Amino acid sequence: MTGPASFCTKDLTSALTGFCSTSGQPTIAEDTVIGPVTLCRYTNEFWTSRQRQASSIHEISYRACFKPQLPRFFISLLTRKGDVVYDPFNGRGTTVIEAALLGRDVIANDANPLSRIMTEPRFFPPDQSRVEERLTRILAGTDRAEIDLSMFYHPDTEQEIVALRQYLLTRKAASLDDRIDRWIAMVVTNRLTGHSKGFLSVYTLPPNQAVSQESQKKINEKRTQTPEYRDTRRIILTKTRSLLRSVSGTDIRHLNRAGKSAILLTGDAQKTPAIPDESVNLTVTSPPFLDIVQYREDNWLRCWFNGLDETEIGKQITMARTVDRWAGVMGRVFEELFRITVPGGYVAFEVGEVRNRTIRLEEHVVPLGIAAGFTCECVLINQQTFTKTSNIWGVGNMAAGTNTNRIVVFRKSGDTRPAPTKPRKPANLDIN
Repeated sequence: MTGPASFCTKDLTSALTGFCSTSGQPTIAEDTVIGPVTLCRYTNEFWTSRQRQASSIHEISYRACFKPQLPRFFISLLTRKGDVVYDPFNGRGTTVIEAALLGRDVIANDANPLSRIMTEPRFFPPDQSRVEERLTRILAGTDRAEIDLSMFYHPDTEQEIVALRQYLLTRKAASLDDRIDRWIAMVVTNRLTGHSKGFLSVYTLPPNQAVSQESQKKINEKRTQTPEYRDTRRIILTKTRSLLRSVSGTDIRHLNRAGKSAILLTGDAQKTPAIPDESVNLTVTSPPFLDIVQYREDNWLRCWFNGLDETEIGKQITMARTVDRWAGVMGRVFEELFRITVPGGYVAFEVGEVRNRTIRLEEHVVPLGIAAGFTCECVLINQQTFTKTSNIWGVGNMAAGTNTNRIVVFRKSGDTRPAPTKPRKPANLDIN
């Protein structure tokens, strides 16, 4: 077996133990004891970034996001077309965009409203000519920002950004913003800062982070750099072309279909009354990890552009500094997930490795899921084989860096779904 079955499996254990990686490696299955429970831990290279080239529509930068191959693996293995896939910590929307591309229905939630800004427009990819036409009506203005952004932008670039911001916020306040407006807002939000000429700013941190004004001044001094003019219109159109370059007509139909029925929430994952009881077939998610990722600090400039209060948003985002506090929040999230999951449905909960592997969150997550009512099916470890580039930078396999994904898989007992009438031959992940 070279990949998981392309229909909703009735036997997860067989699918994982029979899996062989693209390099021919069989799965290693080992018993592991977590609290009072003995589970099977499966280790293999279940997916890689090379195994199937992800759609270009995913290429939106966001801190602490996983690769599309991760949700694709579970969506392909555990759901059918038309099933509902959910992510309570949506981030940039990787799970729900990939689910949509695979013909599933989607629900997303995130406490950060930037998540919806960066997710929703990609369900409705525009014709580039319409984006270009819209930009010709916007990019004119002489106003500077009400905050000091001189360390990031050339004065002319800043004026173009401010003109865009004023146009978009005015349209939104009057409920006149349309899909083209929202696409432009998403692209600009993603291009505000970065470390190449494809971004609007002078050289700074990668685009999933945003340093403070004072920190950027120090970067400029160290690099002896001054913000040069960046053509806002050209950068928006270039990024639009890049996002759409591999999107097919079928992809657009799938994305549009999912987008029209999508439930996109901005709130607390512990309480989601807008999601009906027993309505979700699969959850694939990666929660905020303790205090490792500073969501508010990373997104202050993005919040400014979109007229959002980063301080208020920061108060809503889980940033627990101890495992006990983090587990308290996640326990209530699991209770909510149990309510909304169909009998027989699954939760794939990516837990990562934090604080130099001194904390393995699966040891805390497994009891939380069981206490909420789920059965813990297994712990799955996707073991990344580092590329030549990683080795150049001195990152040895299994020695440092983020080289594995650790996912705890839960199932809600019972099954209201019929088994496939004609079991198909197991296929690889290259399915639609």
